[in-house]
Amino acid sequence: MSTSSRAWLRPIVIVLVIAGWLAVGGAGGQTFGKLSDVQENDAGAFLPSSAESTRATDLQADFAPASAVPGLFVVDGIASEGDLAVVETFVQAAVDTPIEGDEQGRTVGDVLAPPASEQMPQVVPSEDGEAALVTFSVESEAVEESVGEGALGELVAETVRGAWADQESSLNGHLTGPLGFLADLLEAFAGIDGILLVVALSVVLVILVIVYRSPVLPLLVLSTALLALTGAILGVYALADAGTITLNGQAQGIMFILVVGATTDYALLLVARYREELVRVESPYAALARAWRRSLEPIAASAGTVILGLLVLLLSDLKSNAALGPAGALGISAALIAALTLLPALLLIGGRRARGVFWPSLPRYQAGQDNADADPSQGSGFWPRVARTVDARPRRTWILAAGGLLLFAAFLPTFKASGLGDQDVFTVQVDSVQGTEVLEEHFDAGAASPIRIFVPAEQAAAALDAASAVEGVETAYVVTPSIAEGAPPGAVPGEEPLEVDGRVSVLAVTQVASSSSEAADVVQDLRDAVHPLGEDVLVGGEAAEQLDTQLTTQRDTLIIVPTILAVIFIVLVMLLRSVVAPLVIVLANILSYGATLGLSAILFNHVFGFPGSDPAVPLLAFVFLVALGIDYSIFLMSRAREESLIHGTREGVRRSLAVTGGVITSAGIVLAATFAALGVIPLIFLAQIAVIVSLGVLIDTFVVRSLLVPGLIMDIGRGSWWPWVKRIPN
Repeated sequence: MSTSSRAWLRPIVIVLVIAGWLAVGGAGGQTFGKLSDVQENDAGAFLPSSAESTRATDLQADFAPASAVPGLFVVDGIASEGDLAVVETFVQAAVDTPIEGDEQGRTVGDVLAPPASEQMPQVVPSEDGEAALVTFSVESEAVEESVGEGALGELVAETVRGAWADQESSLNGHLTGPLGFLADLLEAFAGIDGILLVVALSVVLVILVIVYRSPVLPLLVLSTALLALTGAILGVYALADAGTITLNGQAQGIMFILVVGATTDYALLLVARYREELVRVESPYAALARAWRRSLEPIAASAGTVILGLLVLLLSDLKSNAALGPAGALGISAALIAALTLLPALLLIGGRRARGVFWPSLPRYQAGQDNADADPSQGSGFWPRVARTVDARPRRTWILAAGGLLLFAAFLPTFKASGLGDQDVFTVQVDSVQGTEVLEEHFDAGAASPIRIFVPAEQAAAALDAASAVEGVETAYVVTPSIAEGAPPGAVPGEEPLEVDGRVSVLAVTQVASSSSEAADVVQDLRDAVHPLGEDVLVGGEAAEQLDTQLTTQRDTLIIVPTILAVIFIVLVMLLRSVVAPLVIVLANILSYGATLGLSAILFNHVFGFPGSDPAVPLLAFVFLVALGIDYSIFLMSRAREESLIHGTREGVRRSLAVTGGVITSAGIVLAATFAALGVIPLIFLAQIAVIVSLGVLIDTFVVRSLLVPGLIMDIGRGSWWPWVKRIPN
């Protein structure tokens, strides 16, 4: 094709690319608000079918076909019969109140499960007479029903709380239990669609303005990130709507952050290379073409590493982790495609005046600079000085860097990841947590959601005795037909147990709330006590789901961690044509991960005062830190190999560190700041992921990529490229 033909086609291609992405943005923007409709935030829904609590839930459907989600409204400060009368008035008002936002005009009483739907929920005073409890049990199907932009269960909770506020009583009332926690959790996730994205984009915009010192270029990069996000949303929504993945709010929030952070990182690398080429090449089209070709391999390798690492999460038995794999992979894929198609089109939108996007610091073409061999490490800037310092004493550099990381890694055993109760998952005080505290103070906190034990009928007495003897169990009883219909234990004296297919159900009420981490420990003791009664014995319930989540995560960790390391090692070997350098990079990032968790443990235990961590936090932190942290080593070492083929290993690493230092540091700061934005969502899980990943990325940026890896490669020398060393000069 002639030069004139190419010149004629360029504007058309640019317009078509931008128009195509705008079309994606239009479709994705309409889908943006629908992601919450396909979310599933019930922890039990994420467990595999093989989990003991899942199998127990299937049996429970036979014993009580009309399943319900209990909402426990607890009132504190009861001092007289008049106070109880206030509570009874509230119950009547709440049941008759139309559900806010329900287009069908239903009242709270219309969606209550039997027997509450047939008679008024009872006010139950505590034994000490200082509190009262009312149970609003909502039908499970009604809780999950979509109404407007939310779920009916959330609207019911808001209506009940609103009815209490209308009483204008001096008593303290709180809605807790599964219904209360679900409503508070959904309210926390409501910020993902708005505030999280606004904070993340605002932080990135500020950093990009500082980096580029231009008002135009940051807007082009952010536009690329936003359109990449809309593309990812289209794919994730389609998968979740089809039931292929089980999406939750946490996965959605992390996917948003991954897309924005990754797109910005890839843009920084491409734009930095483009700026280099504009000095050497007069035509912006030719300069961008060269920059695109030379950036393609490291950017594609970086994205491929993260995508493969995330897809390894498909091996997880926990559906929430497994969903994050394809959701995150789609996000990174969208970021990669947008950075390599949309961003170049935006950069060239000015045609021959395309340098204007860098205004006011325009890169000027310098004739004769093409193929210039000036050593960037001999400059006067910060990173050239760092490169020369590492080159002067590489062994001392990597030993000091490794020693510092080992010091923080020594605190790794203090990282508490045994699990959190529902009342521990929020970073702010919410109504359901306050209610749980009152419930535990005045009632048998586990009565509303007891542990369920299913045993052969002939083992009922033995199971009852075994359960009653377990420490932490307040009481235990066998389910009878009247209890299955909602009556309290002992309501029908002498009643025979309810038997279904040769099984009976024993309920164990814990002294602590079933949503607490302590209740999971009681479940383990119960299983140890009743499992010897037979292979068909199952222990389930809310607390059992929590325990099974912990056990499943432990299993996932043993499989996913080595698989990710193997995948990343293979990608690095293919990229760097070496075995030694990839091994060095992988080991360095493992050490960085250990140091990050150790430092995070110090912060969580002694600064933030977190009660613990979800078992999935260390696993997901490993996936993100190793996959994302490897990125910066890829950016460095791909350039180091390019330079080493010409100048030898030591000089090649020095040159690459000097020339990539600024852009990789900017990328690291952007990614760390983007993940830090997760902290605006008031959930400990996301706050801890924000802290760990942000710290880890900064450690990878300033220690691993800047000191540890360059020092090691320089110290090893030409052997770093073994066994393919023939092309590397001595």
